[in-house]
Amino acid sequence: MKVVQRFWQKRAVRFLFGGGVAAAFNLLLMFLFIEVAGWDTTVLRNAANIISIELSLLFSFVIYRIWVWRGGTWRWREVLLRQLPLYHLSAGASVVLRVFAIFPLLDWLEVSYGVNTLVGVLVSAVFNYIVSDRLVFRDRRSENAQLYRPEGLEAAFPDSKKTHEGTEEGVHAPVSLFSIVIPAYNEEGSITETVTAITERLERHQVPYEIVVVNDNSRDRTETVLQQLSQENPRVRYVNNYYPNGFGFALRCGLEQFNGDAVAIVMADASDSPEDILTYYHLLQEGYDCVFGSRFVRGGEVIDYPRHKLVVNRLANLFIQVLFGLGYNDSTNAFKAYRREVIEGIHPILSHHFNLTVELPLKSIVRGYSYVTTPIRWQNRKAGVSKLKIKEMGSRYLFIVLYVLLERWLSRGDYRRQATARVVTPTPAEAISSGKQTP
Repeated sequence: MKVVQRFWQKRAVRFLFGGGVAAAFNLLLMFLFIEVAGWDTTVLRNAANIISIELSLLFSFVIYRIWVWRGGTWRWREVLLRQLPLYHLSAGASVVLRVFAIFPLLDWLEVSYGVNTLVGVLVSAVFNYIVSDRLVFRDRRSENAQLYRPEGLEAAFPDSKKTHEGTEEGVHAPVSLFSIVIPAYNEEGSITETVTAITERLERHQVPYEIVVVNDNSRDRTETVLQQLSQENPRVRYVNNYYPNGFGFALRCGLEQFNGDAVAIVMADASDSPEDILTYYHLLQEGYDCVFGSRFVRGGEVIDYPRHKLVVNRLANLFIQVLFGLGYNDSTNAFKAYRREVIEGIHPILSHHFNLTVELPLKSIVRGYSYVTTPIRWQNRKAGVSKLKIKEMGSRYLFIVLYVLLERWLSRGDYRRQATARVVTPTPAEAISSGKQTP
């Protein structure tokens, strides 16, 4: 009984229950209008639908005021002129998001109808919850008229009073060898430029490094080019992927082969900036477990990104942000850096394909490793063709996102690492600290 009581104390649980009651009320009204009152013409059925939706919205509004967001003012001006209009706007926006964004995107990605419906309803419910919590039901007379953070979604709304020095970080030795892992499949036209640019930048700044290129059973001259590069520079070596073909398998092979204290994952097509690799190295030296770049924050830059992929990218990252309550907005980008203990601590790695780029950062965050984000520059490849087929990857991305989400919800922290507290010097410029997040 105590477990049920504690469960009911969660605002999000009461919100979902109230939504279910309101949905049942909507169905009951439709039944009464059509079956009992006989509103069985096209015009009357549409009228019944509109009236039922409006009455169920008003009913859910009262439920949420009584069960979920208790207290607050009941002044008629506040309720009628602000809360009710905002609540209608929130509910309508969540429906539009589900019908015109989530459903079409997942359908285009050939996700099954059942999963499509479940994800769409979940995302729209979370959206409605956030807007209701942050805007609709807050009491504007409260101290300083500040918005309070939604229960269970604290990580999405960082406390402005929490200083960077107050976060808990692991105690790390300096990075004495920085590894760069580059998966390569049919990249004879790009790999030389990529490797040369990286080595020149790191050597100029006297960074101890190694570059491990994983040849993913290329059918062109990629392996021949890699042989020449490794002969010219002993810090560059290549291995042939001993797993089945695929980006995820090639990357897993490279993550088993690097020798450094930390590793950066870099694409072979010269899309990632060597200057940003240097930034990653310096941020790791400050003690972070992970460094995540973002192309979509102030200071970031995207050059020649295909428009359709950009739209899908932003929707996918928004979906991940909402589900996990993250401030970070570029989870799908492969270009990130991790300390060795992070790579060892997020096993087992499941992804076979490009969805590995999402599995690594999400597992790192859920399992309690610290990270910092920084603006990065991305430029579309100049040679070769992209290996990422979005339509083929949709269900795989969704699978790994939901898998990590279930770990966060149900594992009770079994896989979460224990950190040693210490003070970390604030990072420069626009780097954004995450610190430790409460699952």
